[in-house]
Amino acid sequence: MTVDTVDPAEVAKFEAMAAEWWDPEGKFKPLHMLNPCRLDYITRQIAAEFGRDLAGPAPFKGLRILDIGCGGGLLSEPMARLGADVVGADAAERNIPVARVHAEQSGLAIDYRHTTAEALAAAGERFDVVLNMEVVEHVADPQAYLTACQELLKPGGLMICSTLNRNPKSFLMAIIGAEWVMRWLPKGTHDWAKFITPDELYALIEKAGLRPVDRKGMVFNPVTWRWGMSDRDLSCNYVTASVKP
Repeated sequence: MTVDTVDPAEVAKFEAMAAEWWDPEGKFKPLHMLNPCRLDYITRQIAAEFGRDLAGPAPFKGLRILDIGCGGGLLSEPMARLGADVVGADAAERNIPVARVHAEQSGLAIDYRHTTAEALAAAGERFDVVLNMEVVEHVADPQAYLTACQELLKPGGLMICSTLNRNPKSFLMAIIGAEWVMRWLPKGTHDWAKFITPDELYALIEKAGLRPVDRKGMVFNPVTWRWGMSDRDLSCNYVTASVKP
């Protein structure tokens, strides 16, 4: 039996913002600011796991990558440019035409679909890499969702999963700061109670059948106004890498 982990209320939030995905000063400004940092982590992890040279032409050629919760394609497009065969999937239907149009304008062939991780797994789809970025805190059942992501991976496959830690600092930064003060995101975009600590996420990943191999914090520097990676500070945004045995 396939478990549906989609939370309709969460999908509705992102459908309302769909047309703004590619506006760097719009409602997805935080993601545009974060994107270089998380792309650096993603590309390095994939290159290390599959023995690819990022300096070479089309280093991800031959790899099938799923960007689950793809939104407007902020991660799908760079993966396609690096030579990967990319499927971008999102439960918010209005995101898909936005992503398709932008990919066409950019001259990129990306297979965008209005679907879920569970539906893809049930259809027998399999991937070398699953990008699972800032999604797990929006689903109704994180364990069932991560299990579906595990099923989507080929043996030896890699999942990159990022989310937000649950503590007073993340409430201050992600809720009060990003939504209330800076107004980078509409109020109510995030539910702090759904945030997941790194240890909780590791336990969920392991229970899903994957082996965690790395985790790092993504830290915002208010002086340089840039994001960077940290081995120690996982207090707010953080990212993990895990492999399927």
